[in-house]
Amino acid sequence: MRRSMLGRLAVAACSLSLLTAFAPATAVGADSADSGAGRSYKKIGYFTQWGVYGRDFQVQDLEANGSAGKLTHINYAFGNVSAEGTCFTGNIPGEADAWADYARPLDAANSVDGVADTWDQPLAGNFNQLKELKAKHPGLKVLISLGGWSWSTHFSDAALTPASRKAFVASCIDLYIKGNLPQDGTRGGAGAAAGVFDGIDLDWEWPGSAGDTDTPYRPEDKRNFTELVKEFRTQLDAYARTQKRGTKYELTAFVPTAPAKIDAGFDVRRIMRDLDFVNLQGYDFHVSGEPRTAQQSALYARGDFSVHGTVEAWKRRGAPAHKLVMGMPFYGQGWTGVTGGGDGLGQPATGPAPATWAAGYEDYKALQKLADSGAYQVHRDRRGGHAWLFDGTTLWTYDDPQVLRAKTGYVREHGLGGAMFWSLDADTADGELVTAVDRGLRGR
Repeated sequence: MRRSMLGRLAVAACSLSLLTAFAPATAVGADSADSGAGRSYKKIGYFTQWGVYGRDFQVQDLEANGSAGKLTHINYAFGNVSAEGTCFTGNIPGEADAWADYARPLDAANSVDGVADTWDQPLAGNFNQLKELKAKHPGLKVLISLGGWSWSTHFSDAALTPASRKAFVASCIDLYIKGNLPQDGTRGGAGAAAGVFDGIDLDWEWPGSAGDTDTPYRPEDKRNFTELVKEFRTQLDAYARTQKRGTKYELTAFVPTAPAKIDAGFDVRRIMRDLDFVNLQGYDFHVSGEPRTAQQSALYARGDFSVHGTVEAWKRRGAPAHKLVMGMPFYGQGWTGVTGGGDGLGQPATGPAPATWAAGYEDYKALQKLADSGAYQVHRDRRGGHAWLFDGTTLWTYDDPQVLRAKTGYVREHGLGGAMFWSLDADTADGELVTAVDRGLRGR
């Protein structure tokens, strides 16, 4: 489910000879004559369903740390697809969590509006808090993200035929857009979640190529994904016409870096007609499971995966720049047992670094403390636009505010649609990274 798994597939997906060459250093963070001033950029943060538990990151924290007013979109991660090819929810360990979504009561201290949930209100949990957040920030949109790494298992089957696609899309619109939730005690019911979600984000990882170990894929996925996108667009627009004048539901997708994965699963010109925008994988270019340390999210890289390479790959295949949103990591990939001297990058390691939640994967807020501790030295590749921490034994590659300034400069210079980040619960208590992205896109 975490994004940290993506790089394992990205690295194996195609040879380095297919990747874009290193771009001029002068482009990093530079502002062109058209700086993008006055443009409205998308600022999209993923809110994780499970973050309300161990991390104790609530929707209300986005209001408390000032991030809510700086975002244009929140993607709620994730909605699952059943073996029958429908969107569903429930209380099924590892498969669905209706308790977190809409049944869990919040007290006044953890509620966006400062009022405790009552036992008999039909909508509680994260969904109700997102609705309250939107009430405070009327321009904010919330999308349900379907799939992700762990929950893409049944996408290929759901998209297989015209009938299965039609039923799949109808079920997702019924559950999330119409808000017809299963009854869970006093929670849920017809229309209980109406108005929470403003669209759907497709996180199928990956059509036409390997994803998680239990996720099947087929050669025809590329065609079927195109038709699935079209079906979502058709049904969303049809339902919008039944609502108040001017209603529009957004349709987006999370898409990969590797050219081989793009070509296997995405008819770029056709899907971009129906998608409002796509969120580009801008991280996990290398991951802590690899035997050598490496960058995970460089803006530029010679003979390697990079953000610039990803942007160019999608543009060459027909994607308009303004529909490309750059993905940025709010976490780092880490290795320990690093030998070979120097600054640690590109050196052999014994394995993933110890971390708070999962070995080799650490939130930015924890890495910031390491950087401030003095035990680690911050290294920067200013030509490549990336940074890492190294203490002589353990290395973490990550994005900090300085890196994000370079990346937002690139977004503005190249006319991209904005920035997306995984995930909001990894930021600092004062929303340091969201603030850096917001200021960067404003040219400040």
